[in-house]
Amino acid sequence: MKAVQIDRYSKEIRTVLREIPVPEIGPTEVLVEVRAAAVNPLELLILSGSVRLIQDYPMPLTLGNECSGVVKAVGEAVTGFRAGDKVYTRLPLSRIGAFAEYVAVEQAALSPMPAGYDFSDAAAIPLTGLTAWQGLTEELEVQRGKTLLIPGGSGSFGQMAVPLAKALGLHVIVTGNARARASIMAAGADRYLDYRKENYWEVLSGVDYVMDTLGAGEFSRELSVLKPGGRLLSLRTGPNKAFAERHHLGPAKRLLFTAAGAGYDRAARKQGKEYRFLFVRADGAQLREVTRIVEQNHILPRTDPRTFTLETAREALELVKNGPTDGKVLLRL
Repeated sequence: MKAVQIDRYSKEIRTVLREIPVPEIGPTEVLVEVRAAAVNPLELLILSGSVRLIQDYPMPLTLGNECSGVVKAVGEAVTGFRAGDKVYTRLPLSRIGAFAEYVAVEQAALSPMPAGYDFSDAAAIPLTGLTAWQGLTEELEVQRGKTLLIPGGSGSFGQMAVPLAKALGLHVIVTGNARARASIMAAGADRYLDYRKENYWEVLSGVDYVMDTLGAGEFSRELSVLKPGGRLLSLRTGPNKAFAERHHLGPAKRLLFTAAGAGYDRAARKQGKEYRFLFVRADGAQLREVTRIVEQNHILPRTDPRTFTLETAREALELVKNGPTDGKVLLRL
């Protein structure tokens, strides 16, 4: 089968299209024929080695974190799927490889695709959907009627996070560019701030939750709009002690992440607030919950109209790196 791989970590995009064996599946695994795979900024972080402290990979490595496809075979202990099923997944971090014609997936990471969705639209859902779901329900532990701010939430993450947050009963405020205002408001946002015209830290206060997509440069501003007792969750800034403890990391990484996040933890505690960090994990049961909300609310992720394949995966990665994109970039097989 064809697969898009890297041979070493590099700041440059140096992918190779290879012929490799179709993966063999274990008793609890499912063999999926990939029909579409999404290209995310996470791929760029992985190929550059930026996440190797969280997950280091043996080389060569087949890229790709989320995909949709058709079940071709199941292991002897698989009970929830059979050949012919249309499925999608955020692959387990230690077993990525969606940029290929076939991928072996633990059944616990799989979910049936949303009814009526095509493979391309479905492939754009798992990573952002699970990130939003885990962030809202596990890290922020949101309560109905409270307020969530998503700075920089005008991209593909916001397109998924906003309707999920609304389904959980939140008042949602998003900041972003003027071009995305209509689509984010249509997704259910209660308020949209054009960052070129309004500084959210000058017009907002008393926010219950912040979900950061921008990184360390926004930390102090995001913290300033939170109410005492509020919680700031970052997808970008960096892990801390709580992250290491929740993921049961070894002593060395626990010490490293405790030191790396100490400044953020200290600044948040000083104001009576809390800092959290999220690196999304695979979870088929949670993806089924996301699927239910997607179907009920007819959530359709925005996808870039340009067509890419395994043969042009490098160009797709370059587009995600340099932009601009008009939605989630996809490889179509």
